[in-house]
Amino acid sequence: MFNFYKKHNNKLYNKLVELSRNKFFYRETELPDTFESRILLIFFHLGIIFNSKKKGATNKKNNQEIFDSIFINIENHIRELGYGDVAVNKKMKILNQIFYDILVKQNQTGNFFDSNDKLIKKYFFNNKNIQAENIGKLVDYFNKFYNFCFDLDPDSVINGSINFIHRH
Repeated sequence: MFNFYKKHNNKLYNKLVELSRNKFFYRETELPDTFESRILLIFFHLGIIFNSKKKGATNKKNNQEIFDSIFINIENHIRELGYGDVAVNKKMKILNQIFYDILVKQNQTGNFFDSNDKLIKKYFFNNKNIQAENIGKLVDYFNKFYNFCFDLDPDSVINGSINFIHRH
C-alpha cells in the first residue's frame, strides 16, 4: 500500500553545492554563474572524490549510494525548475553521460588535472575565447582539491565534512 524509499543523506550534496557556489569560480575564472556551470562543478568535485577514494569493495557500495543520492537531488532540482517527466528523463540521461565522461577522463591522467586541461576546456570553456590564465586557475584549484581529498576519511565524505578552503 505504501512505498518506502531509502532516506538519502543530503549532507554531501549540500556541501558540493556550497563548493560549486564559491565566488572564486565566477569572479576569478569568469565562469558563467548558471545552473549548468554549478552542475558541472558538482560533477568535477564528485569525480575527484570518487577517484581519490576508489579502492575497496565498501567504497564501491558507498560510491553507488553517494551517486544515487546526488543524482536524486539533481533530478529533484530540475523538477523544481518546472521540467516535466519526459524532459527530466532526457536531461538526467545527458547529465549521467557527462558525469561518467568527466569521471573516466579524470581517472586517465597521471597528474590528474595538469595534463587534463582539455577536460576543463571542453566543459567550461567550449567554443569560447578564454584566457589560458583562467584555465590555469581552475587546474590549480582542482589539483589542490584532489590532493586534499586523499586525506579525507570516507565517513567524513559521506557526511559532507569537507572543509576545503582554496587559497590562490
